[in-house]
Amino acid sequence: MDVGRSLVEGGCPAVSHISRSHSSCSADTSRHDPSTVYTQLSYLDSPPSTSSNGFASRRKVGGELSTRHWWLVGLVFLVAATAGVGVGVPLALRGDPSQSLQNRLANANKILSEFPLIDGHNDLPWNIRSFIHNQLEKLKLNESLKTVEPWSVSNWSHTDIPRLIEGQVGGQFWVAYTPCDSQYQNAVQLTLEQIDLIKRVIKKYNQHLELVTSSQDIKKVFDKGKIASMIAIEGGHGISNSFGSLRMMYELGVRYLTLTHACNTPWATSSIIERQSHDGKKHETWGLTDFGKKVVREMNRLGMMVDLSHVSTQTMRDTLAITKAPIIFSHSSSRALCDNPRNVPDDILLQVKNNRGIVMVSFYADHVSCNEPANVTHVANHINHIRQVAGIDHVGIGADFDGINKTPEGLGDVSRYPWLLAELLRDPRWTVADIRKLIGENIIRVFSEVERVRDSMLAQGVEPLEEEIHPDYLKGKTNCTYIFD
Repeated sequence: MDVGRSLVEGGCPAVSHISRSHSSCSADTSRHDPSTVYTQLSYLDSPPSTSSNGFASRRKVGGELSTRHWWLVGLVFLVAATAGVGVGVPLALRGDPSQSLQNRLANANKILSEFPLIDGHNDLPWNIRSFIHNQLEKLKLNESLKTVEPWSVSNWSHTDIPRLIEGQVGGQFWVAYTPCDSQYQNAVQLTLEQIDLIKRVIKKYNQHLELVTSSQDIKKVFDKGKIASMIAIEGGHGISNSFGSLRMMYELGVRYLTLTHACNTPWATSSIIERQSHDGKKHETWGLTDFGKKVVREMNRLGMMVDLSHVSTQTMRDTLAITKAPIIFSHSSSRALCDNPRNVPDDILLQVKNNRGIVMVSFYADHVSCNEPANVTHVANHINHIRQVAGIDHVGIGADFDGINKTPEGLGDVSRYPWLLAELLRDPRWTVADIRKLIGENIIRVFSEVERVRDSMLAQGVEPLEEEIHPDYLKGKTNCTYIFD
C-alpha cells in the first residue's frame, strides 16, 4: 500500500503450476552499461491464451530456444535421461536479446512452473474491506473480477485467482493494512480483523491457497499446486506500541511487520517526513527511539521479518545498525533511479548487502519512473540497479498490487509477471539461476535466516520484552487509549 492511496482515501500461452482440479525526477539510464540497455519490444503484442473457462492453460511448455542453445539443451536432456531425472530449464541458460518475445515468454513460464515466484506485498485484503466490508459472500475471487463492479471500475484492483494462476504466482504475502488515522484509536482491532479476513479468504479458496508460516513450507505448498499464502502487517501503528500485541499477531501467523506506513509511530519515523513541506523545510529526522529498537529486537526474537518499506532513511540506518537478522524492503525501488523517499538509496543498498537482506522491487509507476510514463523496462532497470549495487542475492519482487493506482505499461495486474521475466531475459547478464533467486530463492533464504536467529535467541534464553512505552510519547495523542497508572 503506498502513500498516494492513504492520501486519497483517507503471444504465448501462460503456464500454471496450479491444478484446476482442486517528486520530479527521471530514471537515470546513464547509470547502466549502454551495451545492456535494449530497445523496448512490443510486450503487449499478444495476450496470453486461456482455456474456455477463462483460466490459463496448465500445459507446461518449455518454449523454443535460439539455435546457439540447442546443443546445450540436447546435452542436458541426454545427461538427465541417463540419470533418470526430470528436465527443467538449464540453469546456465542466459538472456538473449536476439530471442523473440514469444521464446522469452516461454522460457519465463517454464521457470515459473518449476520454482515459486513469491511476491512480497499485495493489498487485496484492504480492497475487500473497502469495497465489500469484508463480506466474503459477496467475493467471487475464483472468477475474473475484471468485469465485476466495484473491482472493474477501480484503478486499485489487480488481483483474482484466475489472474494469479495466469501470472504463475507461487507465493504471496497478503497484507493486513489499516489506515494511519486508526493510530491511537482502534488500530489493533482493525489489524486483527484484517488478519481474520486473510485467514478466511485462504480457507474459502483452499483449493488454490494455503497458509504458510515457515520458510520450509513455501516450496511444499507450491509443489502441491497451491499458492503459498503468508500474512504481513503494514504499519507499526497496527500493534499500538504493545509487545503483547506484536507477539499475539506472530502467533496468528504474521511473518513481517512494516515498521511505519505514511505516518510516524511514537517510536519510528516514516518516509513522509522526508517530503518537502510548503515552506521548503523538512520535518524532524529522528529514526528509531529506544523503544523502537526494542521492537526490532523483539521481532528478531520472535522470528518476524522487519520490513523497512515506508520508513525514513534514518529509521533504515538505525534498524540496520541494531538488527540481528536480515531485513526486507517488501515493496520499494531504487532512489538512484527515482529520487523518492519511498525508494532505497545506494548507501542503504550496500548495508542491505552486508545485512544479507533483500529489496523487493515495487511496480508503483510514480516510484519507478518519477515523471514519465512507466513501463516494464523501468521496473527491470530498478531490479538491475539493485542487483548491480547490492548483488543478485539481495533483490526480489514486491509489486504492491491492489495498493497502487498507477501500474507500468505491460505490468497491469498479477497476470503479468512472465512479461517482467521476459524483459530481464533480453539481458545476457541474467541466467536461469539468477531469475530463480530474484523470484523466490532470495526471500526464502532471508525468511529462513530470520528463523535461525529466532532459534539461536531461544537457545540463548532471551526472554520476551515486557515494558510499556513511556506515557510522555503519548501525550496529546491518546484520544481513545486507556493509560494505566
